[in-house]
Amino acid sequence: MNGAECLLRTLVASGVDTCFMNPGTSEMQFVSALDRVPGMRGVLGLFEGVCSGAADGYARMTGRPAATLLHLGPGLANGLANFHNARKARSPVISIVGQHSTEHLRQDAPLTADIEGLARPVSGYVRTVGRAEDMGREAAAAVEAARAAPGQVATLIVPADFSWSEAGEPACARPPAERPRPRPERIRDAAAILRRSEPAGLLLGGSTLLAAGFEPAARLAAAGVRVFGYRNGARYQQGGGRMAPPRLPYFPEAAEAALAGLRHLLLVECAAPVSFFGYPGRRSQVAPVDCAIHELASVEEDGAAALQALGEELGWPPAASPDARMPLPEWPRDAALTPDSIGRVLAHLLPDDAMVSDETVSSGEPIWRHLASGPAHDLLPVAGGSIGQGLPVAVGAAVACPDRKVTALESDGSGLYTPQALWTMARERLDVIVVILGNRRYRILDIEMRRTGAGEVGPRANDMMDLRRPDVDWVKLSEGLGVEASRARTVEEFAERLRVGVRQSGPVLIEAMME
Repeated sequence: MNGAECLLRTLVASGVDTCFMNPGTSEMQFVSALDRVPGMRGVLGLFEGVCSGAADGYARMTGRPAATLLHLGPGLANGLANFHNARKARSPVISIVGQHSTEHLRQDAPLTADIEGLARPVSGYVRTVGRAEDMGREAAAAVEAARAAPGQVATLIVPADFSWSEAGEPACARPPAERPRPRPERIRDAAAILRRSEPAGLLLGGSTLLAAGFEPAARLAAAGVRVFGYRNGARYQQGGGRMAPPRLPYFPEAAEAALAGLRHLLLVECAAPVSFFGYPGRRSQVAPVDCAIHELASVEEDGAAALQALGEELGWPPAASPDARMPLPEWPRDAALTPDSIGRVLAHLLPDDAMVSDETVSSGEPIWRHLASGPAHDLLPVAGGSIGQGLPVAVGAAVACPDRKVTALESDGSGLYTPQALWTMARERLDVIVVILGNRRYRILDIEMRRTGAGEVGPRANDMMDLRRPDVDWVKLSEGLGVEASRARTVEEFAERLRVGVRQSGPVLIEAMME
């Protein structure tokens, strides 16, 4: 078999059965092989950033890698922003990038680029196939690298002539190793710190933001340890009465207030918390100056097991498991739409076991506050801060879990980075409700203009933040890309359109016109 088929069969044999792709000439052998390898599902994206973001969403929901197939250096460059988010989310992704044939590469043709140089900043593993007969082994190694705890982007660059040449038999990646547990002495040291009865906090990240980490965390919280969720975690399970730690706030003043008074902060699968940006006259670290930072479990280690071991070392009794469901918030039925009222409606109407891809940026805090009182759901925020991931991550989550409803909460400015994702939703009949928060403005920049000391917003500066002249019509845009759409201006209109979206299958878009 040729190299492309060997690559495809190796991926399938290694448990990789989905590829989000935007191929070009160098990848035609791979595309052709799809008809000979039925175990691989190809999903077409009209822009590479949709493919990289979708692979991230797929990995967050399954814990398994999907592949992407992109065309040469420029194609990879178009996908880098969402590969950055995938790297920060620690998502296992196999990024396959086509390269010119080895002879043609010497000619410095127009599309020639340093693909390895482009890939390294967002990849934990980068490899260029050196011979066609190495294709199976190299593909298996890339899968193995992507699945290494806690997960990473593994980039495999494939020269075109190795795709069309004879390559031999496919290989199969070894199963991933179990995540290591922290050393016993680290557990003992943490227990000694907590026995001092000094104000202590626990910052949870990675896998400990899923339900498996809640019981041991609740055990520590019941004994007086303050528990927080790492703001930029990849996936939060919350709602439905589950104990879920409050996320650290976005702005440093609020984050500092949340952590105020702590003498010790134990990190579990995350780094020490810092502000999103640096500001004049402010520290980057948001923990108190005199707070000692301790690593209980690194990002590579099993944080839930570390929490369980810590509770046992302390001898503290397991926490009771009362229903932690908060009362549902009321919502004004004829009022104008605001982030607060949208969050209230979602808390009431979000379907059970939903997935929420969130990119609301300036509007997020009030929405999250109310979502926590709603039904059980998975929240998928922007882990790396690079906007344009909300719609693509929703695509990947819907492909990964077709029996669950996805709600994509998207601000209008961010949504314009990757609106092509709507076309993929329509083509694949993905069960996604897209909610566009229509600010007609880069609202977050109004806030950051003041915070960075850049002064007042003058008329020319305002033009760089204003999304009018002309207004973007999301209803027409969505319908043009194949997704049914409507507009809501009041809370009651939004609630009714959301009810319709929950009842039906397939993608719909609601443009929520904000006050």
